Amino acid sequence: MSFKEILYSVEDGVATIMLNRPQRLNAFTMPMGGETREAILQAKDDPQVKVVVLTGAGRAFSAGAAVKDLLESRKYFARGEKSELLPSVINITGIVKNMGKPFITAINGPCVGAGMELASMSDLRIASDRAKFGMAFVRMGMIPAGGGLYSLPRIVGLAKALELVWTGKIIDAQEALRIGYVNQVVPHDELIPATRELALQLARGPSLAIGMMKGLAQRCLDFTWAEAMPVYEEALLKIGASEDAYEGPKAFLEKREPLFKGK
Repeated sequence: MSFKEILYSVEDGVATIMLNRPQRLNAFTMPMGGETREAILQAKDDPQVKVVVLTGAGRAFSAGAAVKDLLESRKYFARGEKSELLPSVINITGIVKNMGKPFITAINGPCVGAGMELASMSDLRIASDRAKFGMAFVRMGMIPAGGGLYSLPRIVGLAKALELVWTGKIIDAQEALRIGYVNQVVPHDELIPATRELALQLARGPSLAIGMMKGLAQRCLDFTWAEAMPVYEEALLKIGASEDAYEGPKAFLEKREPLFKGK
């Protein structure tokens, strides 16, 4: 599939999706939402892809939903119908949460509104020191539309999440790191190399175990201990019988790097 508003590439087991409307600060449009969804599905179903990275072209990650599309969405909402923009963002979040592959966001600049929702759906977030963040929906009289109120409290806690969405304030990269929203802050010129280094490390790892870790973390987050243990034990039995679980200890004893196959 050819794309017009994003760029998609795969190299060394890492799929990179780049939002590509730099002249509009990668404002999120309905076509961009559809293309991003299709690219993520393509990466999800490609056995050669072990890790997915999302970033933005130019000086912004994403300045949020395109205002024209927001106004167009109001027409749908007024008729009690769903806007095309709404399901595209929600569907993307659902796919990422349920895909058994690490999803990393490299945040190269302003990350606002729908852009911050895209970042919030990720497993890991690495930010340039030029990045800025804001859940600006309140300024438009709206609520986060792409599952942000599900993701954000699970990252920074309920009180901080409510503060961010109620005030719509903009925070810088260091504040985002302090509150635990991003995993790392790096100098701007090192953002892509640092993200790629992490992605390659994960891509070379035991993809079966890594995917299972993501799934367990997602499923067990809201479980009681009693509910989580049967799920955990089932996963242990499955991973313990895998080829990778044999290769890891074998390579350690033979003093060499393991060659994981994801089996």
